Amino acid sequence: MEAATVNPVDLQTRSGMYHELGWISSPEVGLGWDVVGVIDAVGEGVDGFAGGERVAALVDGVDRGPGACAEAIIVNAADLAQVPAGLDEVLAATIPLNALTARQALALLGAPNGRHLLVTGAGGAVGGYACELAVRLGFRVTGLARSSDEAFVAGTGASFIDTLPTSSTFDAALDAAAIGPEVLPSIVDDGHYVGVIPPAVPEAFRGIKSEAVMVAPDGSGLAQLLFDAANGHITPRVHATLPLEEAVTAHRLLEAGNVRGRIVLTP
Repeated sequence: MEAATVNPVDLQTRSGMYHELGWISSPEVGLGWDVVGVIDAVGEGVDGFAGGERVAALVDGVDRGPGACAEAIIVNAADLAQVPAGLDEVLAATIPLNALTARQALALLGAPNGRHLLVTGAGGAVGGYACELAVRLGFRVTGLARSSDEAFVAGTGASFIDTLPTSSTFDAALDAAAIGPEVLPSIVDDGHYVGVIPPAVPEAFRGIKSEAVMVAPDGSGLAQLLFDAANGHITPRVHATLPLEEAVTAHRLLEAGNVRGRIVLTP
């Protein structure tokens, strides 16, 4: 491992939330979903990768053994993507979970077809990537964020708002901030809502389709996102970089809030 990040899902796992939901049975569970590192060895029958290559991966799931926040980890070859030579490993580590979530959420929405898309949490990690990717796909995008994030949201190519409208304005919404039911009145009849927390999909009305993304590893999709980052099409953001042995500090920083960009752990 050369770089791994701390995400809100790690805080939730550590808090025991997923144990209480029955999603985790073991008293011990690995943390960390984003990893960038150098391949030490490949398993029998693995093609396309070799020792010494720098790669990135999404390590998904909450009921599992060692995660990305470790000195070394075993990853399925299909989940790996080569990191472009011009992309720093710390920046690359911010991409797998958050950018894949944004990409897969947008895939649920389908073709833009001139639709006006609301992205909540547009100043955050998933929301920021979602705005940039949606603009490139051809959506007309408005980002909802706090006023201090206005410049960042504008830089993604999206319009900016800091308050949800009181009338049905948007054809679809990608609720990266997990606001939930309060977003639905802003969506037109027969519109589309995509959330990021599958157990908390709001009950839809007025013909609105309501669903949530369940992010999954995707080596080829990740390779495209890493290429996009290396070529300036999406913007990785790092809040802080800490050594792995200071993972506790990293968790406390994220818990304290007001974090923009990912906190990255390095060996």
